[in-house]
Amino acid sequence: MISTNDFHTGLTIELDGEVYTVVDFQHVKPGKGSAFVRSRLKNVKTGYVIEKTFRAGEKLPRAHIDYREMQYLYSSGDENYFMDTSTYEQLVLSNETLGDAKKYLKENMVIGVQMYEGSPIGVELPNFVELAVVDTDPGLRGDTATGGSKPATLETGAVVQVPLFVNIGDVIRVDTRTGQYLERV
Repeated sequence: MISTNDFHTGLTIELDGEVYTVVDFQHVKPGKGSAFVRSRLKNVKTGYVIEKTFRAGEKLPRAHIDYREMQYLYSSGDENYFMDTSTYEQLVLSNETLGDAKKYLKENMVIGVQMYEGSPIGVELPNFVELAVVDTDPGLRGDTATGGSKPATLETGAVVQVPLFVNIGDVIRVDTRTGQYLERV
């Protein structure tokens, strides 16, 4: 159990049978009445953010999340196969568990898998990935780096907006947190 007075950013707690991470918190001591803690909590599975107010000193169960480094092997239908890099044990995750991370997974990529009570609840991608462009409109002569943008389909199936000078076969760097084009590699 952990007290709301001990909240810090990144702390994981259990609330209503779900696992949440503390995104933001504020201790409030009004002139009249008892102190309380305002917090913003992010659901680890769904990614939804909620705002919750607790009494100061209220006890909550702490959720212990383990991070295991795993290598993405391949996918088959709705199943995605990963291998633990230390024990060589294989794990199967559904597309639902991966969520938007599926759009940026390449074979042999090493990612972090979040484990709670022995079962996977989510994945943590590297902040940036390098992917090849497999389909986009051709660039025209005179296109500049400061011009407009066009959609490009990447080797993993993700579609991102890229500058007009990017062509098929180019390798680009994409931010996995926002899904935005960063630079041509």
